[in-house]
Amino acid sequence: MAENERTNFIWEAIKEDLAEGKNGGRVQTRFPPEPNGYLHIGHVKALTVDFLTAERFGGVCNLRFDDTNPTKEKEEFVDAIMDDIHWLGFEYGNVYYASEQYDQIYEYALDLIRRGLAYVDDLSKEEIRAYRGTLTEPGKNSPYRDRSPEENMDLFLRMKNGEFPEGSHVLRAKIDMASPNINMRDPTIYRIKYAHHHRTGDKWCIYPMYDFAHPIGDALEGVTHSLCSLEDEIHRPLYNWVIEVCGFEQKPRQIEFARLNLTNTVMSKRLLRALVEGGYVSGWDDPRMPTLAGMRRRGFTSPAVRDFIDRVGVSKADSVVDCRLLDHCVRNDLNEKAPRAMAVLDPVKVVLTNVPEGFREMCTIENHPKIPEMGTHQIPLTREIYIEREDFMIDAPKKFFRLKPDGEVRLKGAYIIRCERYDVDDEGNVTCIYCTIDPDSRSGSAGADRKVKGTIHWVDCTAGLKAEVRLYDRLFTEKDPMKDGSENFLNYLNPDSLKVVAAFVEPALGEAKPLDRFQFERTGYFVADECDSKPGAPVFNRICLLKDGYKPA
Repeated sequence: MAENERTNFIWEAIKEDLAEGKNGGRVQTRFPPEPNGYLHIGHVKALTVDFLTAERFGGVCNLRFDDTNPTKEKEEFVDAIMDDIHWLGFEYGNVYYASEQYDQIYEYALDLIRRGLAYVDDLSKEEIRAYRGTLTEPGKNSPYRDRSPEENMDLFLRMKNGEFPEGSHVLRAKIDMASPNINMRDPTIYRIKYAHHHRTGDKWCIYPMYDFAHPIGDALEGVTHSLCSLEDEIHRPLYNWVIEVCGFEQKPRQIEFARLNLTNTVMSKRLLRALVEGGYVSGWDDPRMPTLAGMRRRGFTSPAVRDFIDRVGVSKADSVVDCRLLDHCVRNDLNEKAPRAMAVLDPVKVVLTNVPEGFREMCTIENHPKIPEMGTHQIPLTREIYIEREDFMIDAPKKFFRLKPDGEVRLKGAYIIRCERYDVDDEGNVTCIYCTIDPDSRSGSAGADRKVKGTIHWVDCTAGLKAEVRLYDRLFTEKDPMKDGSENFLNYLNPDSLKVVAAFVEPALGEAKPLDRFQFERTGYFVADECDSKPGAPVFNRICLLKDGYKPA
C-alpha cells in the first residue's frame, strides 16, 4: 500500500513497531469469536480490522474459537462463523480452539501456584465481589489468600478431579487488591463448571477464564498484535501481566478500537438469543436480525457489508451509526447488479376492453436500463392484468401522474391505456378498472413517441404467478432500544417489522433460485428466500426500498 493511501491509528502503531524492528518484521492477528451464537454486524467490524490489518502488512490472520464456556457453545455456531467469514470474502491462515490449549493453560496455572502467584479461594461469588472494593475504595485480601503453594496445589488438583461443587472454589491470580484497576484485584482465572464441552467432552470440569486463556492463546500462536474492542482497554494490564508472568518471549501488543453500534437494533448476543428463544423472531437467520446469517437471507451482499464497514472506519471513540447507511450501501451495490422485474404487491384487476378475448402479445422488458449487456426478457400481455392499487386514484390530485378516471398512463414495455370506468364494492373499494389501449402506442413502435406523464408496472393475470412477499422493516421502533435498560428492550419491538402479502409476479420470477436478487420496478429490492422459496412457488424478502431520503455525510 502506498504511503498516501488511507490508514488508521492501528496501522500507524504497527508501522512504528516495524520501524523499531519488533517481531522480526512480522505481523500476525487473530479473530477470536466465542461460538455461543451467530456473528452479527458488530463482529464484522472486528473481523474486518483483524483480517485487513494482516493483509495490509503481508501477514496472516488466524481464526481462534474462544470456547471456554461449555454451557453456551455449539458446533452449529462454529460452522456458521466459518461460513460467514468465507461469505465476506476473507480467508484465515489457521483454525485454533482455546480448548485445544487447555492442557498448556492448565500447566501455566500450576506454575503460578508453585510460584505463589495464584491461590484457591473458598469465597462465594458474592463475597469475592464484596471483597474487591469499588472504584474509590481498595479491596481487601481474601482470608484464603495466604495459603501455601502446597495447599493451593492440593485444592486445585481436587477441583480438577471433581471433588467440589460448582461455585465452591475458584483459582485467583495473586496481584494487588489495592490496584486502582479493579481487574487487577486478584482476578479469577479458573472456575469449576460441570458441563459437557462440544469438543473436549467431559475431560474437564474446570475451565480457564477468558482473561487468562486469551493472552496465553495469543502468545502460543505467535500473535503480534491483539486487536480488541474498546471495552478491553481496562483489561490490558491484566493481559500484559499474564504474558509476563508466564514467561513468554513473544509478547503480543493489545490495541483497542471502538466497537460498532447501530441504530434500531441490539448487538448483545444475550439479547439476540432472547429474541430467538422467546419466539420474537424465527431464528438466528431471521432477516430482521443483525446477524450475518439474517442479513444474507435478507439479501444483503457481502460487498455492500464491507463497503458499510469501510465507511464506518476505525476509531477510538464510540459512536452510533444510522442503520440507513447500511441500506444505502446495499442499495448502491444492487442498483448496479440486480436485474429488473415486475411484481404487483397489492393487486387490482384491469380489463383492456378494446382487445379481443384470447388476445396475447409478448412485451420486451430491459433487464437493466443502464446495462444493455444484461439483455432483455419477454412477458405476456393479455386482456386482463394486475396493477398496484395505489397506482389508481378516483379523486386524484392535480399532480397525480398515474391512472385515474379519463386519465392515461403507459404500461411499462407495452401500451398507453386510458381509464374508461371502474367498479367498487359496498365499502367503496375499487374492484376492477376498465381501460382501452392505444394500439399505436406500443413501446418500441413508431407510435411510441406519444408521451404521457406516468409509467406503471403490471403483471398479466393469466401468466402471472402468485408469490409470497415478506416486507421487512426495522426490528425496533426506537433508535436506542436499550434506553430504558436491557431488561426493557422488548418494549420497543416493532409490531410492523414483518408484513406478508400475497403478490403476483411475472412468470420468470417463478424460476428464481434462492438468493437471486431483483429490483421490483418502482417498489424496491427483493431476494428469493434462501429457505422457503421453491420453483413455481416463490417467496421473496424485501431487502430495502428504492430510496428513503437518507444521504450519508
